[in-house]
Amino acid sequence: MSLARVDYIPPWWTYWLHNFPHINLRFQPVDKSFQPEDDNYQQSLIFLGCVAAAGLGLNLLCLAVYLSCLCCCRKDEEEETKKPNSCCVTWSAVAAGLITCVAVGVGFYGNSETNDGVYQLTYSVYNANHSLGGVDSLVTGTMGSMKSGLHLHLARLDEIFATRGDYVQTLQFMQQMADNVIKQLLGLPDWENAKLDLASIADQTANIEYYRWLTYLLLLIVDLIICLLACLGLAKQSRWLLTTMMVFGVLALILSWTSLGADLATAVGTSDFCVSPDKFIMSQTKGIISADIVHYYLYCNQTLSNPFQQSLHFRDSPLAAVSLSFHFSCFKN
Repeated sequence: MSLARVDYIPPWWTYWLHNFPHINLRFQPVDKSFQPEDDNYQQSLIFLGCVAAAGLGLNLLCLAVYLSCLCCCRKDEEEETKKPNSCCVTWSAVAAGLITCVAVGVGFYGNSETNDGVYQLTYSVYNANHSLGGVDSLVTGTMGSMKSGLHLHLARLDEIFATRGDYVQTLQFMQQMADNVIKQLLGLPDWENAKLDLASIADQTANIEYYRWLTYLLLLIVDLIICLLACLGLAKQSRWLLTTMMVFGVLALILSWTSLGADLATAVGTSDFCVSPDKFIMSQTKGIISADIVHYYLYCNQTLSNPFQQSLHFRDSPLAAVSLSFHFSCFKN
């Protein structure tokens, strides 16, 4: 396995969504960095939802104008002009049906891709929680072994070699090294006291994603059914069926634009995070975990020094290491 770091490269659509205009509700440009706690950044995401609401209003306005013109013109139309107008209505309905089918197809694809992405996210969160739990268990076990076993062995060696001053000095130095290691372990973050439970977050995310996926699937299926029934109503020239489908079509249109606004704001916010997740993580862990530790494990750069690794030097002489090994072998035997 290569030790070289594989650089993180976000997908192209992430940059495309990240470059969307970030404007607050006062129409002022906002920094594109992911800052969910900032009011201006929240307003920039709400502004995207308002853009979708404006699109819904424009769509409903165009539909109302079209229906009004259609109703007014039919009152004064003559028998000769009935066929051209009927063809115009038919072709308009066909065009609207094709656009709806394309939009529904894109919706099915996007819904499936989003579900896969959230599944990978929850899988990664579970792995991260497992890794953190393993680190916590390893640190706890190491501290317990050093506090009980190692100190007990050193005390026993101290009794055995009490008459040898050079041995006692080496044992004292070893005791000091063990205390330093324990001090380093105590400096690690205590995951049990952390307010963030990654496993529960992953479970909640998975549950929310399941209901989101199911809701969008039902909405897309309803759109298809409405489109097919509208085409059936045109073919049979059934006025009540067309009127019913028109009402349900307007409701589906409102739901579709509302979901589009929510999805757009969520996608832009997620893209802002994915473009530079390191900056957000560094800012969130500031004052809680050392910046060197976060930087080392966030970038996985082998050229950086391990913040937990320190050089252990014997102060007396190089022969002290040999003496220490001899002490352990004597105690073992």
